[in-house]
Amino acid sequence: MTTADRPIRPRRTFIFAPGTRPDMFPKALASGTDIVCADLEDAVAPKDKGAAREAAFAHLPVAAGPARVERIIRLNCLRTLDGMADVQALLACAHRVEAVMLPKVKGPEEVRNLSDLLDEYRKDTRLHVIIETNEALEAAHHIAHASDRIEALFFGGVDMAADLRCRGTWMALQYARSRVVHAAATAGVDAIDVPFLDLEDREGMLREAALSAELGFTGKGAIHPKQIADLNRVFTPDEASVAHARQVLDAFAAGETGLLVVGGKLIERPVLRSYARMVAVYERAREQDSAGG
Repeated sequence: MTTADRPIRPRRTFIFAPGTRPDMFPKALASGTDIVCADLEDAVAPKDKGAAREAAFAHLPVAAGPARVERIIRLNCLRTLDGMADVQALLACAHRVEAVMLPKVKGPEEVRNLSDLLDEYRKDTRLHVIIETNEALEAAHHIAHASDRIEALFFGGVDMAADLRCRGTWMALQYARSRVVHAAATAGVDAIDVPFLDLEDREGMLREAALSAELGFTGKGAIHPKQIADLNRVFTPDEASVAHARQVLDAFAAGETGLLVVGGKLIERPVLRSYARMVAVYERAREQDSAGG
């Protein structure tokens, strides 16, 4: 599947649910988020890895909830025994697994190896890759292009700050965030920012989300369902911007030219791709939100 062929879908928010708690999957799916991720990694103690693996693969693909919500299972690092066991469970799973998330990636070969294995087993599982190591940040462009199964790059700010030996502030991580956005945009995939970890600081979350959207992220994680509605609004294009985008798209469709003046501003044809994406995300987000999730 090429970039042009990949369907556009809103990925404004995601939320984790521990793999050990399949009872939480339907609640998470009904929370209004665009993505639910059953976590086999950080949220699971070493002694519970096996139980989490079994529960996530058995229950998340068939859990009650809106069909439009993307269902992902975050595997353990593929360079670990738990990660290898997760891959075995993925290949043996009786249900269709829509997507898996790969943490602690260091280079494109990890992504390619899993992608090739999925090809071999004729699985259509998609891939989401977390950029959270120094090695991954350096290789972000190559990772983003490692497989046409990749749907999004996630920015893992907590681990990234530890690897960079910096504070987890916006300014300290702006360079790293920018590299992730650059790599994702070049590959035509989504870029999704790390959750804001202070549940009581709503204004701080909104500020950071707005900065993320301005930088080019298409969504941001939530640590609690009460953050989801706010984040969805931040990452949904506003009506005025969408109206302008439609005006430009219509003008170019009628004009058959490389540049036009619309509303007193000179606009060149290369912007059409971003405008078309904005309109598509807006329309699909409205459909989803009006359907109540």
